[in-house]
Amino acid sequence: MSCTNCALSIEKYMKAQNAPNVNVDFATAQLTFDWDGSTELSDLKRGINQLGFTVNEADTATEKRRLGLNFFEWKLAICLLFTLPLLLGMIPVLKALHQPFVQFLLSLPVMIIGLYYFGGKAINSLKMGILSMDVLIVIGATAAFVYSTAGWLLNLGSHYLFFETGASIITVVLIGNYIEHRSITKTTTAIRALLTLQPQTAKKVIDNHNNKWEETAISQLQIGDEVLVGTGDKIPADGMVEWGKGTSDESMLTGESQLVEKSPNSQVFAGTLLSQGSVRVQVQQLPENSSLQQIINLVKKAQTQKPPIQRFSDKISAIFIPLILAIAAFCFVANYYWWGLALSQSVMRSIAVLVVACPCAMGLATPIAVMVGLGKLSKLGMLVKGGSTIQQLGKIKNMVFDKTGTLTTGEFTIENAYTGIEQNQFKAIVKSLEQHSSHPLAKSILQKLTHVEPFPLEDIREIKGLGIVGKDEHGNTYTIGSYQLAKEAVSTNEHQIYVLKNKQLIGWIDMHDTVKPKVKNGLQALEQSGINLYLLSGDKHEKTELIAKELGIENYYADKLPDEKLKIIEQISASGKTAMVGDGINDSPALAKADLGISLSTASDVAIQTASVVMLNNNFDNLSRAIKVGKGTTRTIKQNLFWAFFYNILMVPLAFFGLLHPIFAAIAMALSDIFIIGNTIRFKNQPLD
Repeated sequence: MSCTNCALSIEKYMKAQNAPNVNVDFATAQLTFDWDGSTELSDLKRGINQLGFTVNEADTATEKRRLGLNFFEWKLAICLLFTLPLLLGMIPVLKALHQPFVQFLLSLPVMIIGLYYFGGKAINSLKMGILSMDVLIVIGATAAFVYSTAGWLLNLGSHYLFFETGASIITVVLIGNYIEHRSITKTTTAIRALLTLQPQTAKKVIDNHNNKWEETAISQLQIGDEVLVGTGDKIPADGMVEWGKGTSDESMLTGESQLVEKSPNSQVFAGTLLSQGSVRVQVQQLPENSSLQQIINLVKKAQTQKPPIQRFSDKISAIFIPLILAIAAFCFVANYYWWGLALSQSVMRSIAVLVVACPCAMGLATPIAVMVGLGKLSKLGMLVKGGSTIQQLGKIKNMVFDKTGTLTTGEFTIENAYTGIEQNQFKAIVKSLEQHSSHPLAKSILQKLTHVEPFPLEDIREIKGLGIVGKDEHGNTYTIGSYQLAKEAVSTNEHQIYVLKNKQLIGWIDMHDTVKPKVKNGLQALEQSGINLYLLSGDKHEKTELIAKELGIENYYADKLPDEKLKIIEQISASGKTAMVGDGINDSPALAKADLGISLSTASDVAIQTASVVMLNNNFDNLSRAIKVGKGTTRTIKQNLFWAFFYNILMVPLAFFGLLHPIFAAIAMALSDIFIIGNTIRFKNQPLD
């Protein structure tokens, strides 16, 4: 694809084939859509090929694009070879190059290459009812060449010869495309950095006793296979350490620089580096289902999802070229018929309008900035699920935090407990109920009851946000949960967990939690950047207040059920864009309700699926940096779009009134793209602190 209108051509074709949720990203050269099987994929590929493009399979796309760029370089070299003598012919002393026949012969190879490269795609885009940049280039260059050829054959004089103009337009645009494609690779680092993490081969163990192994492609690995990983090796698949010890560098995956100790029963992840030691790992996930691959898939999806500001830009680009064609036609009429200028001058001014007004800069402005933003966030260990999420990050005014497991460690100790029944029976009842809960409190309690046999219960069910209920064989009902679930059996809300039998209190448990390290610094950084902080918890008022004061959070809510949390999120959102940070199943509705949901990597599956941002390293210091990236991305997009619009507003009138020669119009068009790419690379290189 040579410009964003090429992407629009493909997108329009796919929509005409009734493919839902189509998105074509020019910068990454990726097409995504939902396929329901109603149309053969081979037919869709054939249709795209007929538009003048080539569909590359994922496993060969990189190599084909590299070869394609090499072929492009040869075409560009040939065009430069023949265009430079044409430009030198403008120097009076080089009389031989002034001859019309010589100029025709020099410009002919350039025109053939230009019509081959731009012409086919121009015709195919017209078939789809889309006027692309290729149409403008072909019309402009062809008009100059045909006009010059007619002037030469009819012997109308040297003022009819503009062979260098047509050739220069094609050559300069090719140079601009080449620089553009090369520069874009500097902004698409997120996916490439992740892809380089995945090793291509693994040392598959064939003899456990002697640690004998054979090298095999990771695509051949199966669940249950064992692989040997030594110092400096990348771990080929998600799995568990069966034998050996070492330290793993997981920074490229999580953003956390500290090395992680690995020993038997430790979890390891594909793409991470074993810095020291030697381990044997049992494969638990196929490479295509690894954590790394899931992250790659999510980043790819995020890159293809357009933020609202880009959809606006696409609409402008779609109507811009027809408008420019109309202005170019009007330019010729006004200059030739109304103002009485010579035919040659009128034609050159119209060609300049066509060439200078290419909307490539508008189409590039947003996607490359989004990709840079995604790359910066991935370095922070922030996994973003959509391009529009970056725009949301930059608008956040309020941030609401769950307490247990989010701000606190979630590793509770039993502070106090009481029961009115036999103690072992009480422990058995508690274990039987709590083993059906994923709440951090339940997990901590179960760790203390490892050797206790569960009480025989059946028909166990969870009451979301409140507790667990079950029955024994005699029909007795047992309940464990918060005060909200036990308030009919107790008079005051003094304890965290209540245990009931047939709605009668048989015991209670109080737990103690501690704040996670670095949380306080992270919250202070957020507050210093102007974010309003809130603590929203289902825990008791006393416990919530204690944590809020320790962290310096003035606004806090306690004893809130999931539906009450939704109402509070709604109230806070009324004062500005609000993000919710949580980790539990009961946080999922609030994560979905907030303008932006942020979950921890250790969160429940439901919370991770609901959230728009996942903190892979759970580092709260990076929250303020992520918001800074969001603001920087949005600011860069606006700067790029401003330049793109300002450039066209400025250059089109200059071309219209003859103040911009077509050759310089082509140069100016290429420079506009380069400026936008340069501005985006400048943002890429800005430090996060």
